[in-house]
Amino acid sequence: MRLTHNLNKYKPLRKKLRNKATEEEAILWAQIRNNQLGAKFRRQASFGTYIVDFYCPSHKLVIELDGSQHLEANLEYDNKRTEYLNTLGLKILRIWNNDIRYNLSGVVEEIKHVWASCPTTPSSPATAGSATPPQEGGERN
Repeated sequence: MRLTHNLNKYKPLRKKLRNKATEEEAILWAQIRNNQLGAKFRRQASFGTYIVDFYCPSHKLVIELDGSQHLEANLEYDNKRTEYLNTLGLKILRIWNNDIRYNLSGVVEEIKHVWASCPTTPSSPATAGSATPPQEGGERN
């Protein structure tokens, strides 16, 4: 499935969300920006119609921060969103805002642990070569 990633029509919304980051987003961003964990993370990346809080392209890892708004009322929406992101081959790590406020070092360790368990992706199609899996019922080209 093609990654419909950072479509231009969502660029203004992504920018607005970056400029109005929650306190917890700002705290976590200070810990993961500039390759501090050994990989590049992006803020407010979009996939299809969904915008995620943080995304590590090399490991296809999405980090979502959850506050009280993610309890019962939005559970169905969050489940559909997670299901869609999973179909793109993305791994989703959900972190509660309270954990960022009261256990930041534990959150960073959890991100490192999950990040280390994610397979890396080639940086460009040219480096993928024969690592491309065969089509269903077919052979590699």
